[in-house]
Amino acid sequence: MAGPARNLSAAEEAPLLSNRFVYRLTAVIAILALLTAAISIGGHWFGQRIALAGHTDSREDFLIRIGQDTLRLSANTIRFRDQRQAGVTERIDLYLTWPELEGYSAALRSRFDDVAQSSSLIFLQLSQSTMSRDMSGRLEPIYSKLFDGEPQPAAFGLTLHRLRADSGYGSEVVLTGQQTDAPDYVVRCVLPAAGSKATSGDCQRDIHIGQDLTVLYRFSSALLKDWQHIDAAVRLFVENRLAK
Repeated sequence: MAGPARNLSAAEEAPLLSNRFVYRLTAVIAILALLTAAISIGGHWFGQRIALAGHTDSREDFLIRIGQDTLRLSANTIRFRDQRQAGVTERIDLYLTWPELEGYSAALRSRFDDVAQSSSLIFLQLSQSTMSRDMSGRLEPIYSKLFDGEPQPAAFGLTLHRLRADSGYGSEVVLTGQQTDAPDYVVRCVLPAAGSKATSGDCQRDIHIGQDLTVLYRFSSALLKDWQHIDAAVRLFVENRLAK
């Protein structure tokens, strides 16, 4: 009887869970905890990336050289992620709110994400000049030779010029405006049909700035009422970012 009693006592005193099982269970719990934390952190990071949709609210400055000109540009004004780096490049694309001329930020997010509000953005493309004349300089030697019919008065002090069907400019028109102590303002637009809304970049104009820089900027024809202010503001914005 003593033997079975001892065996029974030993069985009663043995731990319900072996040390090996406890170790394994602890390891599994630790691994699950780490995976949960990783998923949480990764999900938060991925969620932020989706919410930003390629934008950044970083105000880190990059020194970017295009041809003979060097510019200091904030990351949140640079439109494309792969262009947000210092160095030499052929072209840089920017986007700014109008009239603030601000880059992307959480406070202005809807202006960048909502198509209905995209007409309040101005898109800039900076590159080395390939032509000796900017758009104003091309008015007489090029555009005027392509005009079809008489000029027509347009709103906001502008004059509308239609282009010949064989000009290669499709449905674009040229709008001009007189400026004090400066060449005539010239912009090309695809004006919306009656009853249609203007798009975010249906007007474009280019100007020369710095040593050898062409700034092509696009904006909505809904902003044509501000053409003088936009032209001056874009010029000042880029000039202020040229590295001295």
